Amino acid sequence: MSKHPLLDSLNRDGYVIIPSLLTSAEIAILRNAAAETISLAHSGKWPHVRTLPKQFPPWNIAPGANPAADGIWGVQFLMHPSLTHSPTFIKSYFSSAILEVIKELLQCSDDELVLELYNLLIRPDRDFELTWHRDDIPTTATDEEELERLNKPAWSAQWNLALYDDQSLIVVPGSHARARTAQERNAGPYGKVDGEIRVLQKAGDVVFYNNNIFHRGAYKSEVERMTLHGSMGHVGGSRLRARNVLQHGIGEWVGKLDLSALSEEERRRAEAMRERLVKMGAENQDVGFSLEG
Repeated sequence: MSKHPLLDSLNRDGYVIIPSLLTSAEIAILRNAAAETISLAHSGKWPHVRTLPKQFPPWNIAPGANPAADGIWGVQFLMHPSLTHSPTFIKSYFSSAILEVIKELLQCSDDELVLELYNLLIRPDRDFELTWHRDDIPTTATDEEELERLNKPAWSAQWNLALYDDQSLIVVPGSHARARTAQERNAGPYGKVDGEIRVLQKAGDVVFYNNNIFHRGAYKSEVERMTLHGSMGHVGGSRLRARNVLQHGIGEWVGKLDLSALSEEERRRAEAMRERLVKMGAENQDVGFSLEG
């Protein structure tokens, strides 16, 4: 039997599902925090949102405007110190249940982990779909350009932790390890692709996936959605990860991150992870944006 079955699945398929990572009590606590955070965002009192119909950052908001006026599909910066429920989300992000999986997937120790992102993907105000993409490789890339990036280590773990049943994520298993096929290149933004599947999650399930797997999303306005969307990095990927992470603007506030909700041991680990992120930001200025749209 393999010593690293989760890593084996991730390497083979580009994703791995872990059922029932959360208990029913943990789900209830996170649902309450998420619901109140979403209400705050919809009221226009939280500026850090993913606005419809824009897929990728930056989600620019006009000065004085209600950020949610034209609809939103996500809430950014769950660990921001100005957010009432940030302690709940911080405990979720730095939980042992999450970190132990990440250390297996990245084959690393605590002192190699880097703080990255924690956001909330929500039921959109109207039906909305993401186009086919890889998170850090533009659709204009040639086969050779795709393979150049795909053949490098991922240096990060990315996950969707569902608080309600979620089948929004659509992936092509195995596509993280090869260039796109001719059919995938010509399918159009939302076209049917051979081998595509919907990732089926029950409340409390988490899916970890390679962010350069060929994937998209399809969200229904009548289906409740509260899915915690996180990423955590490996210190070895500083240059490669910088744009993917810093494009979201986390560097503007991460120095004020309040880790007091954590235990002493958890806090020491989290503070070191934050320091590595700050160092990455200092070494990588003007990173730009990974994708357009």
